[in-house]
Amino acid sequence: MIDYEVLKSKDNKRIIGFGRYAGIVGAYNGIRAYGEKTNTFHLKPANECSGRKEMEAELHKAVFPENMKLVLTGFGRVGYGAREIMDLLPFTEVSPEEFLSEKFDTPVFTHLEIEDYYKRKDGKPFSKQEFYATPEIYESSFGRYSEVADVYVACHFWSNKSPFILTGDDLRSEKNKIQVIADVSCDIQGPIASTIRSSKIADPFYGFDPKTGQECDWKQAGSILVMAVDNLPCELPKDASEDFGSELIKSVFPHLFGEDPDNIIGRASETDLTGNLTSYFAYLNDYVNQVTA
Repeated sequence: MIDYEVLKSKDNKRIIGFGRYAGIVGAYNGIRAYGEKTNTFHLKPANECSGRKEMEAELHKAVFPENMKLVLTGFGRVGYGAREIMDLLPFTEVSPEEFLSEKFDTPVFTHLEIEDYYKRKDGKPFSKQEFYATPEIYESSFGRYSEVADVYVACHFWSNKSPFILTGDDLRSEKNKIQVIADVSCDIQGPIASTIRSSKIADPFYGFDPKTGQECDWKQAGSILVMAVDNLPCELPKDASEDFGSELIKSVFPHLFGEDPDNIIGRASETDLTGNLTSYFAYLNDYVNQVTA
């Protein structure tokens, strides 16, 4: 039994997953949500499209005001998937500094690295290596982006040891400008204060009242529209499955059916050929014993 989610290279990086299509559909849903929240355009839900091609064609209906601003966090498969949608839209990419300080005659977006939205509590320079090792000495500086952004598409990886990114105080602030949050990462009660639950494909949006911290009607004045679907690739099942299969053939099959000097298959194997847990998954023994007792 092989767990595809832990198939990793010798550098400990995942080599396969559905993240790309989570980013693609999540960014599309974020744009669709903005149209609904502002009542300026209406896009067909992704799951009602025949496939990615029709979904992308829907984007031609989207219209945006000048100086409309979208902020994106996260790289990897998810973040780059979201960028595939951004590349189809009339948005200009700008630096974080330009995003914060300048006005534009076109819609713009910025793609943030972690050093752009975290800072050391003592004011010393940011160190990525240090942040991963001791995140408790850092705090979020994302609030300054919430004061100028209209839409936030969250595609980051977050550890529960890390500080929250967008806090309740940020959203309660009179300076907050964000109207729509598409939380592709969907960490419940985690780094994005408005993500109080996941949503479903059939009903992808809910409202968040920043004053009370409670769910509300997303059409309510002053509310933030939240998109937090937790199984986004399922909205485009054919495209997502074909993409996953292609990566499986390219990146996994050579190790599965040929030589595997880096033990990629072994390190992702939950059980051996006799059905017993491997050493890599021995931590599950207590659970297995409970279930079979």
